[in-house]
Amino acid sequence: MNPTSGIWQNESNESITGEIAIPGLQDKVTVHYDELMIPHVFAQNEHDLYKAQGYLTAKHRLWQLEFQTYAAAGRLSEIVGEAALNYDRSERRRGMGYGADQAIAYMQKYDTKTLSFVQDYADGVNAYINQLDPKDYPVEYKLLNYEPEAWTPKKTALLLMYMTKMLAGNDDDLEFTNVLRQIGEKNFELLFPDFFDITDPVIPKETDWSFIDVPQTELPASRKAILDTIAETITKPHPDNGSNNWAVSSAKSTTGNPILANDPHLGLYLPSIWFVMQLSTPNHKAFGATIPGALSIISGFNEHIAWGETNATRDVIDWYKIEFNDDRRQYKYDGGWKDVTFRVEDIKIRGKESYKDTVLYTHHGPVVYDKNFMSDNGRSGYAMRWIGHDGGNNQRTFIELNKAKNYDEYVNALQYWNAPAQNFVFASTQGDIALWIQGKFANKWEGQGKFLMDGSNPENDWQSYIPQEFNAHTKNPERGFVSSANQHPVDENYPYFVFNDGYETYRNRVINDFFNSKEKFSIDDFKRLHNNNYNLKASELVPYMLEHMDTASLTENEKVVYNEIKAWKFNNDIDEVGPSIWRQWYGKLYNLLWDEFDNEETALMAPYTYQTIHLLKTNGNHEFMDILETEDKVETAKDLFLLAFKEATARLREIKTEKGDYNWLTYKATYAGHLLQGLPAFSRFNIPIGGDRSIVNATSENHGPSWRMIVEMTSPPTAIGIYPGGQSGNPGSKYYDNFIDDWAAGHYHSFNFIQSDDHTEGVIGTQTLIPATNE
Repeated sequence: MNPTSGIWQNESNESITGEIAIPGLQDKVTVHYDELMIPHVFAQNEHDLYKAQGYLTAKHRLWQLEFQTYAAAGRLSEIVGEAALNYDRSERRRGMGYGADQAIAYMQKYDTKTLSFVQDYADGVNAYINQLDPKDYPVEYKLLNYEPEAWTPKKTALLLMYMTKMLAGNDDDLEFTNVLRQIGEKNFELLFPDFFDITDPVIPKETDWSFIDVPQTELPASRKAILDTIAETITKPHPDNGSNNWAVSSAKSTTGNPILANDPHLGLYLPSIWFVMQLSTPNHKAFGATIPGALSIISGFNEHIAWGETNATRDVIDWYKIEFNDDRRQYKYDGGWKDVTFRVEDIKIRGKESYKDTVLYTHHGPVVYDKNFMSDNGRSGYAMRWIGHDGGNNQRTFIELNKAKNYDEYVNALQYWNAPAQNFVFASTQGDIALWIQGKFANKWEGQGKFLMDGSNPENDWQSYIPQEFNAHTKNPERGFVSSANQHPVDENYPYFVFNDGYETYRNRVINDFFNSKEKFSIDDFKRLHNNNYNLKASELVPYMLEHMDTASLTENEKVVYNEIKAWKFNNDIDEVGPSIWRQWYGKLYNLLWDEFDNEETALMAPYTYQTIHLLKTNGNHEFMDILETEDKVETAKDLFLLAFKEATARLREIKTEKGDYNWLTYKATYAGHLLQGLPAFSRFNIPIGGDRSIVNATSENHGPSWRMIVEMTSPPTAIGIYPGGQSGNPGSKYYDNFIDDWAAGHYHSFNFIQSDDHTEGVIGTQTLIPATNE
């Protein structure tokens, strides 16, 4: 609380004028700030560009920049103490640091140029840190009583691993193994089919795959799943991490120019996940959203192309049972024994002695579960095979996209991208639109990786990879648009095995139906689609439940709720009560139906929503409908509808008593929480926005569209966008959360794509970064 060095010191305006000397710069860098506090960076070369990006990112987002890498590396115990030890152990055993080391090793061997840019970024971050007095540290350092450390290229690699985990770290192989053992193969295939009965894939169904001449891996002689019992698994990323993107062709645009949109769905946090910048050299100008810690623009545009990403949610993690010898220095493989390697993880704990955790590594990857972690079998363990551990050069993809001028250069940039698998949407001023599902994908035999596999059998290893040119993609499709919303990437005709990873089945159909509904689309149409609150999921079940539910026993209070949802038009707008009733009704129904999966002793994956609704409507007398606890009665779907409705009504009455209402605004109570959840004063609550998971406007309680961007491919492109936060990471700044209200209201800001460093229109301040002298 010291007035000269404590938290009050942080309640200050941003510095956006003057000259600042930066060590290592080759030439001056001009930084124009516009009224949104977006820095427009003009450097004379790429090395200076990335030094400047590192410096400016640290200037506005230092604590967030560093805290994310502590989380990725499993180092939170250093900051918050022993309470974070289990989290840190999980991240170390997940191989986060190992994967980052592999990425650095790959660049050292194959791409020192990209690594030099990553070092430039680090030098820029450190130039800012070295200029700070402790009194100027971001407020979170003061509250937690620690100080920033030097940035390194590995920290950028850790940030990219963190994103790989968030978007490609979700798998259910071990849970599926438990389910298979519990309900049998026939019921498993009913609840978890490879394809749903409705498939509206990312790549249009009419796509011709005859050009693919590398066959799928053949089925091995033995592919029996290992039906071990797994009681608990490590924490998974948020299940709703996903996104929307789409683009329409010139012919389908009201202006005659292609239009592209992107809105990644991630956690709603303050400081915001995204930071908006313009990065320019004499050879290129890129504008858009970047992630603090990563180089270049991640979702954005330059003078020639625009691009954006959605999560492809491909299955890129497999699990193998490992059998050790007596001293656990070798493991069984191919009729013999292979040596284990060891990685000693030294976890520092604030105020206590360090905790050392020895993680065993096989050729599959780290043994996450063994006698020392979440398992008690001394002679076996479970190893993770994850594409995130393979190293690679993801950072180069964005560096090249920032400079790309056409479709061919966009495709060339994608070749460096390993993971997380992403649907990269594209549009150009030349009139092309495209979408590639890009990642490094194992060419698996049919069914490989659904369940725990025998790690001693070489036939269960990944035998090869799908050649990059055979990754599913489409360019200028006949329908005039491309889109993705985390749905199934392809239909059954694609010649490689694609595991159904619980693909989205609602947002994609709303989007595609929208673009099939008329001939031409405008920017305003794109805005409306971004903010579309139509609940297709509810529309496909509620009428059926209302028609088939016996209402004779409803009380007067229940009849009120019944009439409210009967009148609902399936829009999740903030003043509606229908969404709240639906959420409660479906939630209670789901729990009643899947009581077979309510088992705290075993890790299980409950059935997908789409297949649940399909079963309720087409097989309402299935044995799964029966409630296990009611031994004297056999329930059907019709019975469950009524029981769930009565339970939901009772809970809604409680909510009304607690909160005064159960309209969607009050019920959902969307919030953007500070990254440290113990700091509610630095958070925003009760944000008035509709939507929900499985809706195009996928805003739930603390998750949703983290960045909305619409780009028209004029020359140069024109763009609008918004995100739920602000440019500053300082809670004392007016730029900390100033975008949230516009974001919630569905409004956008026009972006000032500055074409030269002497441009001054819309500029509120200019700062010059100059080379530091040796004096």
